Amino acid sequence: MSAGGGTKAIVAALAANLGIAVTKLVAWILTGSSSMLAEAIHSVADSGNQALLLLGGKRATRKATPEHPFGYGRERYIYAFIVSIVLFSVGGLFALYEAYHKLHEREGIHEWQWVPVAVLVVAIGLESFSFRTAIQESNHVRGNTSWVNFVRRAKAPELPVVLLEDAGALLGLIFALFGVVLTLITGDGLWDAVGTGMIGLLLVAIAAILAIETKSLLLGEGANPEDVASIERAILQGDGVERIIHMKTLHLGPEELLVAAKIAVPATESAAEVARHINETEARIREALPIARVIYLEPDIYRPAKAAQSSPADPAVAT
Repeated sequence: MSAGGGTKAIVAALAANLGIAVTKLVAWILTGSSSMLAEAIHSVADSGNQALLLLGGKRATRKATPEHPFGYGRERYIYAFIVSIVLFSVGGLFALYEAYHKLHEREGIHEWQWVPVAVLVVAIGLESFSFRTAIQESNHVRGNTSWVNFVRRAKAPELPVVLLEDAGALLGLIFALFGVVLTLITGDGLWDAVGTGMIGLLLVAIAAILAIETKSLLLGEGANPEDVASIERAILQGDGVERIIHMKTLHLGPEELLVAAKIAVPATESAAEVARHINETEARIREALPIARVIYLEPDIYRPAKAAQSSPADPAVAT
């Protein structure tokens, strides 16, 4: 997944959320609606989150150093995890607190009654544009993968984060509109509190999903099955490699993959021949999968008895 597509979706979401946040805050000041306040804080949190994603993407491009020899690609995962914390604490918990507070006051909307409805309708239009942009950018890299699997398996966190945030924003606006409209019809602030509570629960749920998925990336995920198959084919296509004894992959960042493999070479080959075949194999791997930036190949003589003792994490790959 390219960083460029993610950046375009982030910028579109940031622009939409900044404008929406201001209008929601004005609507809250005029009407005192808790749903509008919760949605305003939601938009402010989303704007901060998009700024964090942009910052993480920029910091991840720093060159490797002796202290961090594999670079800073995982900074994108760290900032995505911070986003989930911000969404949970600033967005979700605040909305739940505001709903609790509103339940005890249950004050209706008596002034500027048309303002929250107008603001929410316009906000739904703007969020729909942002969500459409995120969908279009995701479709460039999603292929035939379902949306659920795309969010779960994507190695670049930006697009899944923006997709979930935009989807949550649209649902939150619908919940807010539900609460505001019923409050205007009945004159009872209970419905405003219900809408606010629904927004809070939604944001907490989305934050939990983001935290779980980003935690997996932070712990270190290997290449997806399709990429693993491509690497295996590239290794076995050339001369001088009898089989893969075992192989491991690890994403150092969304667009940087580490490949470490022990390969069986003919016992009769000289050291010079083995070195040449290793170099050729590395070139084939990079051609088959350009994100394979760091490759370590260890030559060995295949011994069936020893291979049978390999752990499940290091399966022998049959020829």
